[in-house]
Amino acid sequence: MPRFVLLWTDALLAAVVIGLAVYAIAVLRSPAWRASWRKVWQEPAALSAAVVLVFFAGVALIDSVHFRRALPPAEGERPAAREVFYATRTESLLDVLLATPIAMRESSYSRPLDHVGFTKETIERDGQTLREHRPLQHAGRHLSDPARQWPADLLRRAAIGLGAGLGLAALAWLVVAWWRPRVAARHPHPASTRDALRAIWHRQTELPLRAALLTLTALCTLLGMAVALGAHYHVLGTDRTGNDVLVQALKSVRTAFVIGSLSTLATLPLAITLGILAGYFKGWGDELIQYLYTVLSSVPNVLLIAACVLMVQVWLDQNPALFETQLERADLKIFLLCLILGATGWAGLCRLIRAETLKLRELDFVLAATACGVRDSRIMLRHILPNVMHLVLINSVLEFSALVLYEAVLSYVGVGVDPAMNSFGGMINLARSEMSRDPVVWWSFSAAFVFMVALVLAANLFADGVRLAFDPRAGSWRARVLRQRRSVR
Repeated sequence: MPRFVLLWTDALLAAVVIGLAVYAIAVLRSPAWRASWRKVWQEPAALSAAVVLVFFAGVALIDSVHFRRALPPAEGERPAAREVFYATRTESLLDVLLATPIAMRESSYSRPLDHVGFTKETIERDGQTLREHRPLQHAGRHLSDPARQWPADLLRRAAIGLGAGLGLAALAWLVVAWWRPRVAARHPHPASTRDALRAIWHRQTELPLRAALLTLTALCTLLGMAVALGAHYHVLGTDRTGNDVLVQALKSVRTAFVIGSLSTLATLPLAITLGILAGYFKGWGDELIQYLYTVLSSVPNVLLIAACVLMVQVWLDQNPALFETQLERADLKIFLLCLILGATGWAGLCRLIRAETLKLRELDFVLAATACGVRDSRIMLRHILPNVMHLVLINSVLEFSALVLYEAVLSYVGVGVDPAMNSFGGMINLARSEMSRDPVVWWSFSAAFVFMVALVLAANLFADGVRLAFDPRAGSWRARVLRQRRSVR
């Protein structure tokens, strides 16, 4: 029986999931919030981006369930009478799913989907010394004649994966077409699944289901081909130490989500509290808070964060006995990095909330509450806070992608996450020297770049949809643009 390990970031990610579930229930019970979120889902780009984000979030959550395997008993030892010892390596459910590519560790570089090594080696053959590419230890070993069978085997496995992905996507289309007429009871809907499919394809649905399902189809086909090829080849090649690059990229998704979500949450208490206090009370308190975030905004963030991270690093090095495994040490470092990013990044949101509070405190309902003798704390909690939450929501979604990029920059300069933990910044940092060699080892850098761009682009598109739905000024601007387009037509 394995022993489950609860890391700091695992617990906080679980708390984030529970918080999102509670928020979803509150949205379903509130007609106003439900109407605003319906506007988000009516944007094709936002809904498609949400599908991509759900996929990445699923990868991050699967990678957040950690455990340590129990060691087998020694020879001749009775299992019932022995004390159970556990392995020093902490694994996750994602490691179990990726057990095959993780076990296919080569000795050095490999191109994507190749069956021979990247560099030429000296080989003695028939009394002659030759320089040629040596076959890989694991990729393509199932082929009896790799030089002849390799292209056909690649095409066959890619076709199988493509077919499986399309089959899974077709099942999703059928499920949505079957589900939609039964749920959308308040709207005109087709009577059969076939008519529902036709309505989805011709974009005759309230939500842009065609865009979402096409995005899901693309994900399913890519995933199907990766699974079909990954059992026998390195889909994105290997790095200098022979580790699979696709595994590193998927493991880096969790680090990006931890940095993006936890750092954003860490900024909220300071930004909301100080912003509301400054805007509501004004006076010397407002000036003090303005002085604080003005000074903080004047300090170079990278230098401040680097100094804090280096102090944390020294403390971790002086207390090695606090951690049973290296992963626990690396996890505490990334947790402290999130706190540092939160403590240094609250100024922008605080400034927005202060300005909004200054406007809200002059409105009639706040003045009426003050005249009736309602306490200031109750006014701030019941009247000010709910009316600034749209700014908090918009800023949180926008900051997520910015922090993901920030982690890449910090890891690139050597003050980011621990090197033992996979991250996009770490992959780019390690690929820096590989890009200057001849021939160029491009796949590690490209994999990190593509995965990070996909995640950040999806987050930005989703954030744009949230901003359009929750920001009244953005909504009115968009309405004016739509009216102008209709008048031109």
